[in-house]
Amino acid sequence: MITRTLAPGLEVSAIGFGCMGLSHSYGQDIGQADAISVIRHAVDLGVTFFDTAQVYGPFTNEEIVGRALAPVRDQVVIATKFGFDFERSTSSGLNSRPDYIRATVDASLQRLGIERIDLLYQHRVDPEVPIEDVAGTVRSLIDEGKVSRFGLSESGAATIRRAHAVQPVSALQSEYSLWWREPEAEILPTLDELGIGLVPFSPLGRGVLTGAIDESSTFGDDDTRSTLPRYSQENLQSSRQLVDALTRVAKGRDATPAQIALAWLLARHPSIVPIPGTTRIHRLDENAGAAAIELNTAEVAELTAASDLIDTSIDRYPERMQSWIDR
Repeated sequence: MITRTLAPGLEVSAIGFGCMGLSHSYGQDIGQADAISVIRHAVDLGVTFFDTAQVYGPFTNEEIVGRALAPVRDQVVIATKFGFDFERSTSSGLNSRPDYIRATVDASLQRLGIERIDLLYQHRVDPEVPIEDVAGTVRSLIDEGKVSRFGLSESGAATIRRAHAVQPVSALQSEYSLWWREPEAEILPTLDELGIGLVPFSPLGRGVLTGAIDESSTFGDDDTRSTLPRYSQENLQSSRQLVDALTRVAKGRDATPAQIALAWLLARHPSIVPIPGTTRIHRLDENAGAAAIELNTAEVAELTAASDLIDTSIDRYPERMQSWIDR
C-alpha cells in the first residue's frame, strides 16, 4: 500500500484501520481470536496505522490490538487515546487532569504490551483542564520516552493552536466524510497552516456511504447509531442522492461506493489518512483497495456537489455527547 506523511517524520499507510468496532459501539463484537485475525490481515494488506482507545470496551480493545500487533510491533504505528473518566469523579464524564493522564497512559502501555505509544490523542477536550496543561503533560511523557507524538480529537481551531504552541500536534482525529464536512470551514485550513495531519473517523458515515444503510434500516439497542440523531429515517432518506452519486462514480471505476468515498477523502489533501473499521475480512480488502484509486477533477466535483445537498444542521450526537465537541 502507498504511504502518506501525517506530520514530519510520521509516515503511515494511506488507509489506516479503526479498531473500535471490533469490541465497541456497533453491536457486532467478535471473538478475540477473530479480531486478532482481522488486524493481522490488515497488516498483510500493508496497513501500518492502527487506532484504538482506552474507552473502547472499555480497555479490551487495547488488549486485542496489542496482542495482534506484537509480532510486527516495529512495522506499525499504534495510536490510542486518553481522556474519559473511568473513576466517575467528574460531572462531564471527561478527565484530562495531568495525574490522571499519567496513570491511564501507564495502564494503556501495559494493555498494549509496548514501551512507547506512537501517537497519543486526547480523546475529547476537557473543559475543566487548560489545554496547555494537557499538552505539557504529554510533552513530559514524550521526554520520558513513553509517548512519541501528540494528537487531539474533535478539537476546535483555537484549542489546536494553543496546544500546538506547547507541544507540537502531529494529528487531529475528527469525523470527516462526504456525509459530514464541517471541518472544511476552520479545521482544515488550521491544520494545513500548522503542518498537522487529519485522521478522519467514520469516513464511510458509519455505513451510510457504503449504500448498505438507508431509511429502512434499523439499529439494535447495542448499536450506537440507534442513539445518533443523524441516523433517523428522514435524514437517511435525504442522503439517497449522495449514495446514488457514489454508485455512479463507482460503476465507472469498477469499484464500490465505499472505495470511492474513501478515495474522495484521499483526494482532499495529501496529509489525510482515513481509518475505516470493520469486522469482516472482505470489507477490509475493499477498504484497503481504495488507496489505489485516484479520482479525477470531474469525479471529485460531482461527489462534492452531491454532498452539498446533505442537511448538516442535525446534531451528530445526543446532548451529553454533543457537549464533548470543542468549538
